[in-house]
Amino acid sequence: MRIPVHPIGSPIIIDSQAQQNAAAISEKEAALKEKRDVVLQGGGQKYIDRTHAKGKMTAWERILSISDDDSPILPVGTLVNWGRVFQDGSRERLAPGAGLFTVFTKVHNKWVMIIANDNTVASGSWWPKTPEKIQRAQEMARKLRIPVLYLVDCSGLFLPEQSKSFPGLTGAGHIFYKNAELSAEGVPQIAGVFGDCIAGGGYMPIISDRVFMTEQAYMVIAGAALIKGAKSLQLTSLDIGGPEVHVHQSGCADVRVPDDQTCLEHMREEVAKLPSSAVDYYRYGTDPQTPLYNCSELTGLFPTDHRHSYDIRQVVARLVDGSLAHEFLPETGLEIYTAIVRISGLWVGIAANVQEPQPNPHRPGHRPGGILYREGISKLATFSRACNDDGIPIVWLQDISGFDIGVEAEAQGLLGYGSSLIYSNSTTQSPVMTVLLRKASGAGYYAMHGMPYKPIVQLSTCLTRQSVMEGQTLAIAAFNTKLDDDYQILSQDPDERAAIERGMTKVAKRIEADMDPVLSASQMDTDEIIRLEELRERLCAFAEMSYQSIGYRRVKNPRIWSIHDLNVLTKGRAAVTEATEAEVDETKWSIPEGATVLAAPMDGSFWSKPSPDQPPFVEIGSTVQEGQTIGLIEVMKTFTPVRATESGRLEKWVLTEGEACQVGQPIAILG
Repeated sequence: MRIPVHPIGSPIIIDSQAQQNAAAISEKEAALKEKRDVVLQGGGQKYIDRTHAKGKMTAWERILSISDDDSPILPVGTLVNWGRVFQDGSRERLAPGAGLFTVFTKVHNKWVMIIANDNTVASGSWWPKTPEKIQRAQEMARKLRIPVLYLVDCSGLFLPEQSKSFPGLTGAGHIFYKNAELSAEGVPQIAGVFGDCIAGGGYMPIISDRVFMTEQAYMVIAGAALIKGAKSLQLTSLDIGGPEVHVHQSGCADVRVPDDQTCLEHMREEVAKLPSSAVDYYRYGTDPQTPLYNCSELTGLFPTDHRHSYDIRQVVARLVDGSLAHEFLPETGLEIYTAIVRISGLWVGIAANVQEPQPNPHRPGHRPGGILYREGISKLATFSRACNDDGIPIVWLQDISGFDIGVEAEAQGLLGYGSSLIYSNSTTQSPVMTVLLRKASGAGYYAMHGMPYKPIVQLSTCLTRQSVMEGQTLAIAAFNTKLDDDYQILSQDPDERAAIERGMTKVAKRIEADMDPVLSASQMDTDEIIRLEELRERLCAFAEMSYQSIGYRRVKNPRIWSIHDLNVLTKGRAAVTEATEAEVDETKWSIPEGATVLAAPMDGSFWSKPSPDQPPFVEIGSTVQEGQTIGLIEVMKTFTPVRATESGRLEKWVLTEGEACQVGQPIAILG
């Protein structure tokens, strides 16, 4: 199916403001990298050395070993529990990353989710938030239908904090519920047990489709220490539940291997046996393209002051293939940008907030950007449903201050329009990724598919601010009775005025601290904080994972109205037919009866040759097969193949070499 895409974006001017933006963001991202590096070190060098002394790899080394050499490793949940201190008797303990790595990566060119206990952090114990982090990763894999690889080396719950991780809906036991759910839905699960696997944690590998155990591994309901105490038996945990027991006697594990590396190789072989990725099929022969503009330029595009605007189309142009997009309903809901693009050669929907003021459709003048009005809400709901109908994944680029408010907004039925968007977002079956670029405020955060609406992944940047309202706004609301209509302090008493000012400042500062994206990541209110230049890589991975599982993505019947037939969707088929016929007639080209017109799929310049010194793709009088390349459309030095939509004999070219053309304009006539 063909969607006409058009160039967006332009080179940016590296002025002083762009330089200031880039410098400020680089400083924030450097601080983020430092935190990431701390998590990668786990319990520290002392415990890394202990692990190596046992002849074992660390969790991160296992991840590096099992991943394809050329694959990116994309963590989620890196900063879970960041800044939290846990009590172990009189000792204070930290749990970097909640003692667990969860990453997307490729194994045998298939995207997988790896869940790996960090054996350098209290022997891979489950801390508060560890079960939730595991379940979040399992849910990502379930929605994407990608394989899950468990790298198990876990001594069980961290008992001094057991009350925070054992009971409840998302307690440790819910991990095994998710295991069963994944199994029932046919999502492959492969487990490698590299060491401890105690108590309830023993069930995580057991429900997997394939279980490997090293010679240092054991799976037990109760470890040796507990059995010694209960039954006065002198046993080791290996005696109780090592590979000799579970591979050769109980059948709870499948394969016994000598060491970590061999185990990882066997797990890779299991992934290789799985059905191949469907990504190439869904590209429809279209190769991925890099954007015309570098993603690294995003740091100069984003003002660090959230009150200042930027051009969202410039952002999208640095994220999508060829910097090409088909804008959806461009003449309505101007505070919202919706478009169909290709990312890694695959169709993806983009829904984003426009920051600049836009013309007010109800009265002269403009209204602020970054706010949801009736027209934009309706546009988002329509777009979400259209993408869902076609099985197209959606990326939400969120920078939202909230909903429109006031008498006029209520009279326009904003609540009713909002309910339509809620329904669309709540019922979509297409994969969804949400990126919080800067502001994620109020109910607008929900409407733009924030975490409560269960995106597969939600990413933040170092500029992200999640809050119901800004700190200063809340300070004004808290001290409203002491302020006049212009928000100035009423009291003339110096001491009272000073006290009110201190109180308002304290409230504002506390709210500002609460909006720190690191706090959100620590609490699992966002999945990962990324550097801006990493965003393109993350989007490519999301697109590929969304299309990987065959049968999950839909091949759309072209006779069903869909986003691929936007004119029909908005105007009706008769109107579109009439318009097309009129356009062809206006060209005044002689078209023989029964002939077929091959039209331009996009705006640009037409070329019938691969290069000036080579012959045409097709000679006049030769036979053309459906799908065959007949020429190229050039847009800003990027060439897109033009393929025949039907078979036939090339009668003549309508366009001359290098002639400008518009989407839908005839290129050639087939007999």
